[in-house]
Amino acid sequence: MHYDLCLPWYWEYDDAFVGMVERACIEEGISLWQIKPDNLLESITALYKGVTTYKTLLHRGQGDARFDPILRWGFEHGARRINPKEVSQWSEDKATMHLELISAGLHTPYTILLAPFLEQPLIPQLDLTPLGENFVIKPSNGGGGEGVILGANSLDEIMHARLEFPDQKYLIQAHVTPKIINDMPAWFRVFYANGETYPCWWHPQTYVFKNVTAQEEVEFGMSRLREVTKRIASICKLDWFSTEIALTDEFIIVDYVNDEIDTRVQSQAIDGVPDDVMENIAKQLVKIAKANL
Repeated sequence: MHYDLCLPWYWEYDDAFVGMVERACIEEGISLWQIKPDNLLESITALYKGVTTYKTLLHRGQGDARFDPILRWGFEHGARRINPKEVSQWSEDKATMHLELISAGLHTPYTILLAPFLEQPLIPQLDLTPLGENFVIKPSNGGGGEGVILGANSLDEIMHARLEFPDQKYLIQAHVTPKIINDMPAWFRVFYANGETYPCWWHPQTYVFKNVTAQEEVEFGMSRLREVTKRIASICKLDWFSTEIALTDEFIIVDYVNDEIDTRVQSQAIDGVPDDVMENIAKQLVKIAKANL
């Protein structure tokens, strides 16, 4: 049995997204192989015996090592892997991406980069003045806010924070205060998938999304969000990801690249992604599989 697209997944909240991928596959006329915990063993057995194969992999089994053989098979057999693991690992390093974005002329918060604690237990004397009264401390490879400290204001906090993930580099970043537009903080999360961009308002306190309208793009120059996101895509080389951007005097990339997107949709969770955005992302990912036939 040969499948055009393989989709391993286990997180219950991926359910709506998986349904969108399934519908898109039907529309494009391609076959979909869903691998879940209840058919995992038989699927991996069939894969390694050559009974079943796939051409493209859309992996949603992150964080569960039981799914790793599916990834490895794809690598060894030259399958088209959406967001390949080696590309993801490179782009997830915030310290690396910070330098790459600056080199590309994109704006980021004022940042001090620190070596991992295990490499450099004592940090040099730091001038924290340019960071302002309060700043943000974040590990280079943290995701979902893990290890991030907001509102820090001392060297002591920085020293203690480095112990939480001693093998990671750390970024010390100036706090970004966005403009207020129509009573909303000008803070955005933009989704990218296969060349297309989907800009959303994203409230940094409530985490609630709202689509940026075509009128707002024209009125407030927000088409720049699409340009910045496409430039990030050209650097990180991922097929799909989200990025966090705030508008001050200019558009500043606050959280560089998130490639393990939370696919919960707004119809199911108040802080979910707008349904139409996730639907379009699913269609774009299926187009990648269609192009690989």
